[in-house]
Amino acid sequence: MPSIVATVAIPRCRFGISEETDRQITRSLNLFLLVFLLLSGCAVGPNYHRPAAPAAPAWKEQPPWRSASPMDNLPKGQWWTLFNDSELNQYESQAVQANQTIEVARNQLQQARASARITQSGLFPQATAGVTAQRARTSANRPLATNPNPITQSDLVIPFTLSWEADVFGGVRRSVESSRAQLQASAANLENVRLVVASEVAVDYFTLRELDAEIAVVDSAVTYQERALRLVQNRHAGGIASGLDVAQQETQLNATRTQATLLRRQRAQFEHAIAALVGVPASTFGVPVKPLAAEAPAIPTGVPSDLLERRPDIAQAERQMASENAQIGVAKSAFYPSIGITGGGGFESRDVGLILNAPSAFWAIGANVTEIVFSGGRRKAQLDFARSGYAGSVASYRQTVLTAFQEVEDSISGLSVLAQAAQTQQQAVDAAQRALTIANDRYVGGLVTYLDVVTAEQTLLDNQRLATQLLGQRLTTSVELVKALGGGWDAASLTAVQVKMTAGQALQP
Repeated sequence: MPSIVATVAIPRCRFGISEETDRQITRSLNLFLLVFLLLSGCAVGPNYHRPAAPAAPAWKEQPPWRSASPMDNLPKGQWWTLFNDSELNQYESQAVQANQTIEVARNQLQQARASARITQSGLFPQATAGVTAQRARTSANRPLATNPNPITQSDLVIPFTLSWEADVFGGVRRSVESSRAQLQASAANLENVRLVVASEVAVDYFTLRELDAEIAVVDSAVTYQERALRLVQNRHAGGIASGLDVAQQETQLNATRTQATLLRRQRAQFEHAIAALVGVPASTFGVPVKPLAAEAPAIPTGVPSDLLERRPDIAQAERQMASENAQIGVAKSAFYPSIGITGGGGFESRDVGLILNAPSAFWAIGANVTEIVFSGGRRKAQLDFARSGYAGSVASYRQTVLTAFQEVEDSISGLSVLAQAAQTQQQAVDAAQRALTIANDRYVGGLVTYLDVVTAEQTLLDNQRLATQLLGQRLTTSVELVKALGGGWDAASLTAVQVKMTAGQALQP
């Protein structure tokens, strides 16, 4: 539907005027500016207050290793140093510098900073200047000519114009408020991307190291089973063992070799994943084999309310909520009239030599007030749209908080369970080792068939692999807990991400 706009314009004064008229215009303009300044202190729309989010006074799971130290003990930024692994530290530093996902988020932050400056420019007047030169000849046969002869003349103009839409009802200021919140949300997103990438590097690294340890266990089993096969073959050659015993041991040995091959394939995949994370082609990247010697560190968890300030994704959702709240004010400002102030001046002359003389000067100043009388419900729909966007961002913020609590509880309970499982699994490994020794002795003594030995070998291998996997899971779960706690980041750092209230300038985060 068409929009109907009503405009009231204050006539502009141009060229030479009397001193008395000039004083009257000056008094009127001063009065107008005074009224404008009184009105410009208000901005329509709701002021932002962070809504309440669900939080518990304490964590449900309380593992026995939990430190009573506050969350501030967690290293800021380089949280991976908790694991005391120099090789991991090297890969993390590479990822922070060269990871392309981080680079995308970094450029998105620069875009948000530029967008904030663009929005902020609406608070300031727009000035233009130019030069126009023209030489023209009029027609002798032009209509209504008082002089039947053609006229040839020059016209040189050096104009200056100034225009400003006064932000009386705060529409531009609310837009600036929204763009600032978006800038801070982009800064929080960059920190969240860094946290996610760093966590992926650590998880892949510890998984690879766990596979190194698991491959060592399987290779050790292959070596043992090769000796066992030679023993059975010798007994078979001496007529003591049957061909069935030899076949059973060969089957066990080849199955174990197959497990070692598949584990090496998995290791290669994690090595390639680390290469992509640190920004290096997989074909030129390698991680040397090294035993898994790290231990899961004690990680202080603090209290649940800390997450509201410690997790960058929560801060991002909260800043997005602030931006949506400001958009309600932008939509409300459309219901009020817009006030524009224009001014101009310059020099105009037919002779270049006279262009800067006082008689060649001209100026003009004026103002206009415009109000949309009818828009077919567009402004009301825009306000409803803004309110719904804010309500949706509130729900998204609260869901982000709930998800954060879930991730922390999952990691805490996981570490507690894995610590208990590691103890009992080590007991299972010791028992399986004793069972294999007994089975070998009973087989040599002719008390059992070789199937009992093969079964004991497989049981020991399975339990050794599971013990190794539990250690890897404890390390990766520790990484997930640090990630769930925000990696030592603090939302207070977002206060440094601000745009100066001067044209074209911004603070660096």
